Amino acid sequence: MHGLGGTPLELRMAAKGIASGGFTVHCCQLAGHCGTEEELLATTWQEWYASVETALAKLEAVCDTVIVGGLSIGAILALRLAAMQPERVHGVACFAPTLWYDGWTIPKNQFLLRWLWFLPPAKRYRFQEREPYGVKDERMRAFVLKSMSGGDSGVAGHPSTHALSLYQFWKLVDDIKPKLKAIKRPVFIAHPREDDLASLKNAFYLQKHLGGLVEMLVLDDSYHIVTIDRQWKTVVDRAVKFAQGIEQHRPRAEIAENKTSAIAAE
Repeated sequence: MHGLGGTPLELRMAAKGIASGGFTVHCCQLAGHCGTEEELLATTWQEWYASVETALAKLEAVCDTVIVGGLSIGAILALRLAAMQPERVHGVACFAPTLWYDGWTIPKNQFLLRWLWFLPPAKRYRFQEREPYGVKDERMRAFVLKSMSGGDSGVAGHPSTHALSLYQFWKLVDDIKPKLKAIKRPVFIAHPREDDLASLKNAFYLQKHLGGLVEMLVLDDSYHIVTIDRQWKTVVDRAVKFAQGIEQHRPRAEIAENKTSAIAAE
C-alpha cells in the first residue's frame, strides 16, 4: 500500500524486486487517491482500509501465504489488516511506517494543527511538499519533482496534503495504537535514520508495542520513500528474506487446510 496522497507507482521498483524473488505482488490503489484533491477529501480512513481488504481477497485467490506491507501510512494500514485479520495475514512489511510526521523537514509547530484543525483557518491548511521530497537520490528526486510539476496525481501523487486528509490519518493512528499488542505475526520494519518526514521514533514505537517478533533494518543512506531511494535494493533483499522465512516456517498442515478450504469454496 502506498502513502497518503501517494500512488502505487512509488512502490513499483520495490514490487518488481520482490516479484523477482518468486513472490506474487499486488500494489493496490487506496480509495480517493490518484485523482483530484476533492476526490481524496471525500474519502475516510475506513474507505482507505476497505481498499486494503479488497486487495487481500484478490491475493488469497492465488496465494496460500499472504504478507501485507506498505510505505508510510500504507504500513499503518497493513498493520491494521494484520490486527483485524490475524488468520488471513501471515506477516507484515513496514517501509518507513508513519504514526506521526516528525521528520527534520516538518515545521516544529506542526503538532498544533492536530488540536486546532476544527478552526476555519486550519481546515484550509495544506502541508506543502518541500525539498527533498522524501528522496535522497538526486536523480530520482529530479524525476519525482518533474512528475509533480506535470500535475498528474496518478503518477507522482498530490504536491500537498490537506488538513482534512491529515485528520483522517490521525483517526487511523488513534484506531491502530490500542491494537498493536494484538499483532502476533512477524513484522519487518525498514526505516531511514535520516527520514525527512517521519523520524526513527516511529519505528522504535512500533518495535516496543507490537505483540510479536519484530525484525528491524535502519537505513543510513535514504530518506522517507525507501522504495525508490538509494537503498531500495537493500530494502527489497531484506523483505524477500523476511518473506522466505515466513513461508519456510509456516506449518505445512495449516497451508494444506487452507488449500482444502479454497477447493471447497470453489
